[in-house]
Amino acid sequence: MKAISIFFSAIAAITIVGSVTAADRYPRRNITNVVAHAAGGGTDVINRIVSHEMAKILDVNINVINKPGGSGGSIAMNYVYKPADGYTLIGQVWSLANPVIFGGWDHKYSQAWDFFLIGGSPDVVSVTADSQFQTIEAVIDYAKKNPNKLRFNIASNGSPHHLNLLAFLKGTGIEVEQIPYPGSAPSQNAALAGEVDVVITSVAEQAELIKGRKLRALGLLTAEDEEFEGIGKIPTLLNKYPDLKKYLPIPQVLGMGVKKGLPDHALQALNEAFAKAIATETVQKWAVDKYYVLTGETGEAATRKVNQLESLFSWTVYDLGAGKNNPADFGIPKP
Repeated sequence: MKAISIFFSAIAAITIVGSVTAADRYPRRNITNVVAHAAGGGTDVINRIVSHEMAKILDVNINVINKPGGSGGSIAMNYVYKPADGYTLIGQVWSLANPVIFGGWDHKYSQAWDFFLIGGSPDVVSVTADSQFQTIEAVIDYAKKNPNKLRFNIASNGSPHHLNLLAFLKGTGIEVEQIPYPGSAPSQNAALAGEVDVVITSVAEQAELIKGRKLRALGLLTAEDEEFEGIGKIPTLLNKYPDLKKYLPIPQVLGMGVKKGLPDHALQALNEAFAKAIATETVQKWAVDKYYVLTGETGEAATRKVNQLESLFSWTVYDLGAGKNNPADFGIPKP
């Protein structure tokens, strides 16, 4: 009887340990990545590429859906901001003006999310190939002679493209009509359809249109000229218009996040899967082909970068007079 008692005690102990291990296993089911911007844009595409590779590593499906709208992706962030379980990610542009400045979101990023930063691509000012404006000088000259007549896109309110637009207008001293769209892809399509005269999105997003001679790049909003394989050299506009240097360059950082509060083992699993996904030949080659610079930061390094970007973007928007709220009211320090 004693032997039988010991046997059943051992079985019970194994069962308990086994159940705890099963409960702690992550992931146990499919994951959803909610992209905060429209399908076909840079944030969407880069999240789909990396999510696909992460899914192989985690051995579950990662379903990517789009919930564009709000200020700086606030609709998607509010949708994802619920008790942390690790099964809903947010695909976001982390280098943007914090939506608290525009309204719709009232949390500091670093208090809400753990981050997985993928990388970004520089912004470029372009027109359609058949545009009457052959040079950036022609654009500026027309805008100064005809205030609020030239039509520029806003590729998602509060996005890096929006902030680059505001900085461009401030630095060149022009006034234009600003037409909002839910993301980069819709705003580029609007340019092709003649709804806007000038479009500001990233080189990665415009690349195929530039190579196909549907868009003409007039200049980069970066510190230096850059050479792009298959496109050629695109000059910076900061040297031609020095006042732009007061606000630019502004980096773009695309990636994903998960609600803070995950158990350590679940967050570690996501971090490891993300790092492996970024290192795959598929992602590395795709980034080179599509003109993205990968960073792959997680943990403290990612949080530091997002804090810096949140501060830079929020205060730049506020100083440009485009913000609804004072960043200081939300504990966002000046850069």
